[in-house]
Order: sequence, then structure tokens, then C-alpha cells
Amino acid sequence: TGWEAEAALDRLGMGSLAGAEVATLSGGQAKRVALARTLVQPAELLVLDEPTNHLDLGAVRWLEDRLAAHRGGLVLVTHDRHLLDRVTTRMVELDRGTGYVHEGGYASYLEARAERDERAAEGETVRRNLARREAAWLRRGAPARSRKPQARVDAAKALIEARPQAAARRGELDLAVTGTPRLGDKVIEVRSAAAGHDPSRPVLVQVDLDLDRRERLGVVGANGAGKTTLLELLAGRLAPVAGSVEVGPTVRLGVYDQHGAELDPDARVREVVAGPTRAPGAPEDAVLMERFWFTGDLPWARVATLSGGERRRLQLLALLATRPNVLLLDEPTNDLDLDTLRVLEDFLDDWPGALVVVSHDRALLERTVERVVAVGGDGVVRPVPGGVAGWLAGGAVTQAAAPTAGDTAPAGGATPAGAGTGGDDAPAVGLAGINRPGGGPAPSPPGQQGSPRGPSASTLGRRLREVEKVMGRLERRRDELTEALGSTADHVALARIGAELAEVTGELDANEELWLDLAAQAEQTRR
Repeated sequence: TGWEAEAALDRLGMGSLAGAEVATLSGGQAKRVALARTLVQPAELLVLDEPTNHLDLGAVRWLEDRLAAHRGGLVLVTHDRHLLDRVTTRMVELDRGTGYVHEGGYASYLEARAERDERAAEGETVRRNLARREAAWLRRGAPARSRKPQARVDAAKALIEARPQAAARRGELDLAVTGTPRLGDKVIEVRSAAAGHDPSRPVLVQVDLDLDRRERLGVVGANGAGKTTLLELLAGRLAPVAGSVEVGPTVRLGVYDQHGAELDPDARVREVVAGPTRAPGAPEDAVLMERFWFTGDLPWARVATLSGGERRRLQLLALLATRPNVLLLDEPTNDLDLDTLRVLEDFLDDWPGALVVVSHDRALLERTVERVVAVGGDGVVRPVPGGVAGWLAGGAVTQAAAPTAGDTAPAGGATPAGAGTGGDDAPAVGLAGINRPGGGPAPSPPGQQGSPRGPSASTLGRRLREVEKVMGRLERRRDELTEALGSTADHVALARIGAELAEVTGELDANEELWLDLAAQAEQTRR
């Protein structure tokens, strides 16, 4: 329905662009529109390929809830481990042309894979012992060998010549390519900075940050709020239009951006690894490429022909080869497979330099960062108490809307769970006999209570989420009643079901009208 489409766009951070031409959207925005269209269409089976790419944390959490409530089948390709554990009941692992089915989520996959590797190692030990015995049997005197059964001889030779299946990748990915230069006490200091690509309309208006030499900083916020702009400011790619950014004399920056834009699509892999100062083909480069799984014909492949994961891995190799001691990572998990992700987390866990990460991957943030700041829709960067969990518990929003004057939302524009009347689970209009505590009246429409200036953006966002939950419950009840109506011939039951169906339909219509009213007010507030 129309409200569902608008709600999906709003929760995926596209509410303010609902009327825009698709041709004018960026790649990430177009993918979010495509995801919203897929989610609102009736489907017995959903097939989603990396749906969390280009989503912020609030949108990912909403998507989890939406998929968990989906009553049909779901086939999901994703590197988001939280999403896997939340919504999947079985996993299919593809390994060297063979599929392995694991019951359960991501944790069960890891356990089953470890058990399979152990069994494979035990099987290879058994094969080698048997091969030694068969080789000894074959080496017995020539007269005896001539009388040996040919089938036994052939089986013995096959056992001796057998080799374990080649690994999908040679060796382990090793990110520790070089030493890290020592950092001094001063790393990066930002004072009252404002920044943006249009100096007359800065995206960030108040940034105060001090990075420590063992910094572990995570950056969260809605899409479009300015997270990438903050990294560009720290990297010196964007000059502040106000305030100051000072970089310590020992800092050697490494920037890992979202798209690998600095890689020349016509360059070959070996040329990228060699860099501008050395001729391709040096022995140390060959070692580096092998450690990063660039073997066979890949060193001679052009960047444009690489897969998304290969390009990201090459970008990471080229970055670490410059020996940085301050890493700025912008959505580093996009297009990386699970094996590479785990190795990257291990590397960052032990890395001695300073680290700033912008990511929607909760597993990565929980593993690698110690403090979190949120970029709000008002352009202010604020600390988030409680880290990633605190940000999510505070009701992370997807809209990049600035709070109105007097808005008391916490860091990043988030609204505390349970704030306001009734908390996150309070319905806007109750279902007959269900979800209406005490059978009390439905809340008044927004704008009729409270401050004469109307509700704030954060309050409207909370009310929208409440109404969406109620409409979801009403629609499920409507579907149940419709199905029951067609499966009974009892006229008394038909009358009772029909009456309840009419009431549920009426309440659903009222909630749709309320949602549209709230959405219109939210759009006005964002302007």
C-alpha cells in the first residue's frame, strides 16, 4: 500500500527524496529505493543480496525487524553477522564448488566449518598412514609383486598418489605487511570546525575532537549526516570553513574509502602494488600479492576487471604498504567476505596505531572501537554514551534531519527507548480487544498536545515508528480474519468474524491516515 512504501522509504533514509527522479539519485540511494520496493511487494519468497550495504545502523536495525517478521521464505546473501544470527535458521556455505548446509545462524556455521576442517585433517592423517602401509606392500620382492592382484595394486597406487583438496585460497591473509612508524603525543586535534563541499552550506558545523595515539574511535549517524565529510576533514582532503584542524608531525595517514576511487581502473594489480616510485615485478611485491591472495593471473589483471571484494582487498594492500600509523576507514566491510572480515578485525585488534572507523557493521564496531561519536542531522558531532549499544538503544534514526529548536534528543538526534507517552511499543491507535491497555481511547493526533510549536523531529520519528508497528499488527490480524472467513460455513462464526474484520479494517484506515499526517509533519520539520 501507499503508506507502506512511504514508511519503507522513510526508514531507509529516503523519506526526504520520495518525490525525486530516480535518474538523479546516487548509486547507494537507488539501491535503497530498490530495497524498499522489494520489501513492500507481497512475496512468498524474498531473495536479498547484501541488503545492508549503503544502510546506516538505524536502517539496518529496522531491516532486521522487518525480515524477522516476514512470514514467507527468505534467501539472504550478506556479510552482516548480526543480521545472519537474527533472521536465518539455516546457512549454505559454498566452498570449492561444494555446498554445505548448516542448521542455525552464523555461530553454527563457524562451529560446523571448524569441525569439517578437523575431520579433513584427521582423514588426511589416516590416508597417509594407509599409503605408507600400501607402499611397503608394493615394495616387497619382485616375484611377490608379480602375483599381487591388479585391483589391489591399482588401489594402492591411487591411495599413494591422492592429495587433499586444494584450499580455496593459498595460505592465510596476512595484513601485517610492514612495521608501523611510532606516533608522537599529538595526532589530530579539531577545534570548533565547520566543513562541507559547499562553504556557504557546511554539513558539519561544530566538530571538537582529539585523537589519541592509541585511538579507537567509531563514527555513527544517519546516511547523509556527514560521516564521510568528517573523515575527509580528518584526512586533510577537505579544508575547514571555520575552526582548525591540526595534525601531529609524526602522523602518516592511511585512508580506506568506500569506493576505492584512487585505484586507476586501467592499471594492473602489480602496478598498483608497486606504486608510483618502483617498477612492477619486485620480489617483495610478489610476496605481498601472494599473502593477499593475488596469485595466478590476478597480478596481471586490470583493476576494472576485479570483483568488488578483490578491488577492496587490493585497496587495503596498497594502503597498508604505505606504512600508515593513523587509519581512517570508511565502510571497510562493504564487499568483503567473512574470512577477510575476521582477518581484518584481528589485524585492527592488535594494530598499534590510531584508528577511526565509519561503519554500519555492528560486529566490526563492537570488536574494534572503544568510544563512539555520532554525527547529528544538525551538523554537530557528539559523544555517544554506551558506544554502539547505547546508540541503538537510544533509537538511532535514519533521517538526516536537524532537530528543531529546543529539541532535547540525546547525542546524534536519537530518542531514548521508551521516551514520551507509552514508549517504543505503545500503539498510536489500539486494535479492538488487542494492544489497547484498559481499552482506553486512542491518543490525539500530533500537534493537538504539548508545545504550541508542534512536536520535534525526534518525537515525530518515534510516533511514526509506533504507528507502523500498530499497522503491522492490524494487517496481520486482517489477513488472519480474511483467511478464517473463507474457511468456515458456520453463519454465527461468519457474523462474528465479519464484524471483527470490519472493525480491524476501520482501525487500519484510521492508522494510515494518522501515519500520513505524521509523515507530512516530519517532512515539514526536516525543511
